[in-house]
Amino acid sequence: MRLALLSPLPPEQTGIADYAAHFRTSLNQAGVDVLTPLAGQRPIDSLAAARAWVAERDWRRVDVVHAELGGGRHSEFLTLCALASLPNRPALSATVHDPERLIWKPVNRVWTMVNGMSGLPRPAKQAVALLSDPATLMAERKLARQLDGLVTLTQTGAGRLIKRMKLPADRVSVIAHGALTLPSKPLPDLDPIRLLYFGFIYAGKGIEDLIDAMGKVKAQQPELAARLRLTIAGGTSPDIAFGAQGSYLDQLRARVERRGLSAQVDWELDVDERDIPFLVQRHHLMMLPYRESRKLALLGQMRGTSGALAWAIACGRGAITSDARAFAEEISHGNGSSYKQGDVNALATQIEGVLLKPEILSQWADRASALAHERAWPTTGQRFVGHFQRAMARAPRAKGSSSAGPASVWSQKESL
Repeated sequence: MRLALLSPLPPEQTGIADYAAHFRTSLNQAGVDVLTPLAGQRPIDSLAAARAWVAERDWRRVDVVHAELGGGRHSEFLTLCALASLPNRPALSATVHDPERLIWKPVNRVWTMVNGMSGLPRPAKQAVALLSDPATLMAERKLARQLDGLVTLTQTGAGRLIKRMKLPADRVSVIAHGALTLPSKPLPDLDPIRLLYFGFIYAGKGIEDLIDAMGKVKAQQPELAARLRLTIAGGTSPDIAFGAQGSYLDQLRARVERRGLSAQVDWELDVDERDIPFLVQRHHLMMLPYRESRKLALLGQMRGTSGALAWAIACGRGAITSDARAFAEEISHGNGSSYKQGDVNALATQIEGVLLKPEILSQWADRASALAHERAWPTTGQRFVGHFQRAMARAPRAKGSSSAGPASVWSQKESL
């Protein structure tokens, strides 16, 4: 099987790029030849540009084109739209990282023009996105019906995607986020209990709630809270860590100081991927206090999951999460607990519960390790092969035509 992967890839610093790198490796191990035609290409920002780009390549060379859709990126979505119009196209598939929608952001010409106006106020751009949403949803549903298979990482996401895109249930596969195979490490000593927030650090991740909850525990039970440490770790970049109100990191540090937690909070920024397992396994518990965007809620319900949670599972660590996205499902396997997003009192209660009954940490860790075995990337790659075979069976292309055609016009850097 030969597959063209449409996706961001490292060194781009996004969760989807990291996911795609492991996904590609797992497919290679399963015997799939993976091409990456968008690697090194300029972003595609219009359907006309996507059609021109698609027309330059001989798509008879591949059996399946698979895209990683998420993060509001246009290139992969528009390329799939262009491919869907080909008369003798390969099978088309996509992993939808942010169900219940495919892309969320508008793809019309008005948005392209408005988004390119650097001096336009952000509220004006948001208004255009909201007014354009009926057309965006129509474009998403059209493409969803043309795809031969879609993948979500959770059952929650699949249910929302099927309902919103009006798809037959058998068109969507659920394949959980793969887990790296890592050496197991026992939990550290229980004094202190070490909590870890890990992920990209920007507003919307609920980090403020986590700091406030720790402050509440310290104010109410200072002796108990003295056994607690928190590490805030992850990626930062100027476009997300700084904004009109100044440095978000400085705001978090000031909040830590106001809550009297400076001696109990550590910072590890821009962690190298090679160091992530050591980072996670030095802690007892992953904390993911995400909040859903109220503005985004006007467009739908985001029911994706988290690469950070996948790291917790791979490293054999439990998690306390909010009920945002599809987190409640992801920790429903006995590997953690959840609380109502934004409820600082409920989060404080969860933290107190761990301090009072630390034996739960071992139970969560054991279940996370079992999940990691079930979701190992080699196994996940084989599940994707089955998904692609089903997609190929649905595709309109005649059998046996995938490798025919003239000499390739694809450049060497587009393949592995």
